[in-house]
Amino acid sequence: MNNNSQRRLVLSLIVLSVIFIAEVIGGIISNSLALLSDAGHVLTDAFALILSLVAATIMKKLPDYRATYGYHRIGILAALINGVSLVVIALFIFIEGYKRMKSPPEIDSDIMLAIAIAGLIGNLIMAWILGHKHEDLNMKSAWLHVIGDTISSAGVIAAGLIIKFTGWLIVDPIVSGFVGIIIITGGVRVIKESLWIFLELSPAGFNADEITESLSKISGVLNIHDVHIWSIGHGTPAFSAHIQIPDQKISEADSIRKEIEHELEHLGILHSVIQIECAGCDEKGLYCNINAGSGTEHKH
Repeated sequence: MNNNSQRRLVLSLIVLSVIFIAEVIGGIISNSLALLSDAGHVLTDAFALILSLVAATIMKKLPDYRATYGYHRIGILAALINGVSLVVIALFIFIEGYKRMKSPPEIDSDIMLAIAIAGLIGNLIMAWILGHKHEDLNMKSAWLHVIGDTISSAGVIAAGLIIKFTGWLIVDPIVSGFVGIIIITGGVRVIKESLWIFLELSPAGFNADEITESLSKISGVLNIHDVHIWSIGHGTPAFSAHIQIPDQKISEADSIRKEIEHELEHLGILHSVIQIECAGCDEKGLYCNINAGSGTEHKH
């Protein structure tokens, strides 16, 4: 995350603080759960932005003896915590909404509308500040918080208008439930992406079978085994494998390695560890049955 991203997070945090204070006061005065729900979402937004700022600062540290891959996953950890916070706040909204559906309280729709409109404007400003194209999952999770709050602000405005002109108080908890669904959907998405990286599963769009087949077609490659593909951080795939080749000079073997790395770069993998070997592979190794050029099974 660069300095520009950090500046955008700071500006968004300032706008967010103003919105939160206004919505809490407005929600209490108007007695609107939808507005208070939105304020709760804003609070998680503020927490998300602060967490993202802290993570961004740590991520700028260069790799060292403690973190030889660097500190990319600090941002992923921040995203995971943000995702969990979204789910938790949504559950609280659902519980309170259920209570209010059974006994809807009186609501001051005028105050509710005024604060909700101000909140919508503030959220639109934040969405514009943060932008929508993010290669960093940490920034993406913060942006999702803001987008979810923007949609929920629009929902609160709709509820305020309905209550003002129809008097249907039950609309307030219904809209708060709608806000909760938006919040929990975004939270689950971020949690899934974060855990996918922490569990070192294959990054989206990368198939180990297809990559192995592609590399096996390179001249000089006999067998490929012990294949691993994972993410160091969001958008940073890594690959490692043992490549069996015929017995030859180191200089000749190195040309095969460079061709393999070139193919991996073409596929979008810039970080790779290739172990060249001439011995037969372990029968339990991944993809050891692939025999380049012939399609036959490798004999041990």
